[in-house]
Amino acid sequence: MHAPPDDAYSATVPFYDLFHEDGHVPGIRRTLPPLLTGVRRGVIEIGAGTGLITELIARETPAEIYAVEPSLGMRSVLVSRLTADPAMLSRVTVLPCGALDVEVDEPVEAIVMISVLQSFAAVDRAELWRVLARQLEPGGRLVFNWRDRAPAVPGEARVLGSYQVGRHVYEISGQVLDVAGESVTSRFVYRIRQRGVTISEDEMVSTNHWPPAERLAAELRAAGFARGEAPDGLQMWRLVN
Repeated sequence: MHAPPDDAYSATVPFYDLFHEDGHVPGIRRTLPPLLTGVRRGVIEIGAGTGLITELIARETPAEIYAVEPSLGMRSVLVSRLTADPAMLSRVTVLPCGALDVEVDEPVEAIVMISVLQSFAAVDRAELWRVLARQLEPGGRLVFNWRDRAPAVPGEARVLGSYQVGRHVYEISGQVLDVAGESVTSRFVYRIRQRGVTISEDEMVSTNHWPPAERLAAELRAAGFARGEAPDGLQMWRLVN
């Protein structure tokens, strides 16, 4: 088993739903459901976070859901979200591990991975595809969001989002620090302000990986997947061998 990482995301948890509801999540709610049509028995969600997409999967399918989330802070919010819906609480199993350690009892029909793939460097993606293929039944579908991006350029910090929460303002700023091939290292600062004064501030430096789509396609074909139709911004691949 891979050693569990430090919970580097703990500082981001209070900001997570604010930022993602203001970002990709509304679009995923529109585009993901058609790709889950016919799924009834089992779904693995990689990087479930606080459960925003978990809720969507539970609404769109009657399947048992395995929500994979290594961050304790994120899992805490996810489980709290589940308690508000007894039906969801009874069929969502929260797995406290990373994607490379996923093992479920029976192969599932679908694996969903939203805004997670960039966390994996090329050397880890090769293992990721092997692990995920092992969890899918023949013909099972792997769904993730991806689009080619403009090359990142190091620069000054800028505000990415600002949200009023009661009398406080939750602000996220970010900047690119370094670019090396497909890898982009960025710094994010999470601030809470009261009447213009910062009362809380946390920093996170992380490296994401943005390979071109054709490289991903070559990796997936080599791992035994064939590409299917999907809305713009999403990809769907079926396990063929």
